[in-house]
Amino acid sequence: MEKSYKEFLKDITTFIFDVDGVFTDGSLIITTDGEMLRTMNVKDGYAVKVALNKGYNVCIITGGTNEGVRNRFKALGITDIYMGAHHKIDALEEYMDIYHIDAENILYMGDDIPDVPPMKEVALATCPQNAVAEVKNVSNYISHINGGHGCVRDVIEQVLKVRGDWMSHFSAAND
Repeated sequence: MEKSYKEFLKDITTFIFDVDGVFTDGSLIITTDGEMLRTMNVKDGYAVKVALNKGYNVCIITGGTNEGVRNRFKALGITDIYMGAHHKIDALEEYMDIYHIDAENILYMGDDIPDVPPMKEVALATCPQNAVAEVKNVSNYISHINGGHGCVRDVIEQVLKVRGDWMSHFSAAND
């Protein structure tokens, strides 16, 4: 019998997220001057700050290169941001090597085909409700929430609750 994803939650110390389709709903608003705008959910941001304040590792691995996106994550306190990562498995392996993190301690959330290789390497592969079929097929957990609407908070909150870190303080400043 295959293990329930809940059995992995207690071992997670590291969260790795894609951006478009995970922190965002995957939509782009393109202005007349060609700027591409995205929206992100503040509840996801709050959960990231709580995780960081509790000592969890949070890493972003994205194929995108938008500096506004980088600035948002830096403002949340994320320091490990891999942008322009077209072979996400390479970024994952580099990150794991730098910080000596074992795959059994990693939760990865992605939504599209470039996320499949790293998802296959970690203990807990997760995705938003509206991820593509190929990603859902390799996921241990499919959030009931779509990308950009709180799916990041969903997985962070589950891990922190199991580990006793979710409501143990209210000091995750405003985002």
